[in-house]
Amino acid sequence: MKADDLKLVVKEKYGSIAGQSNLLEQQQGCCGSSGCCGELEFSMIGDEYTSVPGYNPDADLGLGCGLPTEFAGIKPGDSVLDLGSGAGNDCFVTRSLVGETGKVTGLDFTEEMVQKARKNLAKTGFKNIEFIQGDIEKMPLPDSTFDVILSNCVLNLVPDKQKAFSEIYRVLKPGGHFCISDVVTSGELPEGLKEAAEMYAGCVSGATEKQKYLKIIEKQGFSQVEIQKEKPIVIPDSILDKYLGEKDAEQFKHSGTGVFSITVTANK
Repeated sequence: MKADDLKLVVKEKYGSIAGQSNLLEQQQGCCGSSGCCGELEFSMIGDEYTSVPGYNPDADLGLGCGLPTEFAGIKPGDSVLDLGSGAGNDCFVTRSLVGETGKVTGLDFTEEMVQKARKNLAKTGFKNIEFIQGDIEKMPLPDSTFDVILSNCVLNLVPDKQKAFSEIYRVLKPGGHFCISDVVTSGELPEGLKEAAEMYAGCVSGATEKQKYLKIIEKQGFSQVEIQKEKPIVIPDSILDKYLGEKDAEQFKHSGTGVFSITVTANK
């Protein structure tokens, strides 16, 4: 599938999610009531937010695969960018860390998500958070603007990850750093999963092999690339059978190939 077609899939699916309430409360899959991912629920992937300072339940759609603020080293007064900010979950947590003197910007590809985040922001009265619409591969943001960049289970949805990390490097200040939670693979996914557009919108078939992912980061000029946290994601049998067939699904389960969520940091 072409990059533009994949982006359209993502925009449509996450636009639909934006019109729903908290997916974790509804116990639905990563694509909500559309059921595109069946049993592959983000509640199996994400980390627990409820006890985190700044947590805003209205902004938590249960779409993350980590807790990037945990390892981001955010300080009071920092200027922070959250890529794929959704309804604003990580932005509100970040605001509790940067305080009154800092600035938080959320960038999202989907207009409906930006609108939802702005509605959540209006309830808070915070003046140092903004949400804007834009493409991670071509951010509508100036060079050398941010101290810290975050992202939570989003870059796996970006077709050109080299462009994405190049843009991250561009908008970071010299000496700045990022902390990104994402989905990667160990080994190559079967073609049946790679080519499934619905699975792409569910973050799995868009995942890059882990070592390749880290090399993309290093190639853009980042230093001190480190995985801070890693945990396996189990794909249910029903999902594997749907996209691979029973025989190929069994081979996949014994192939040594796996899907993981990682939280990675690196410096500019």
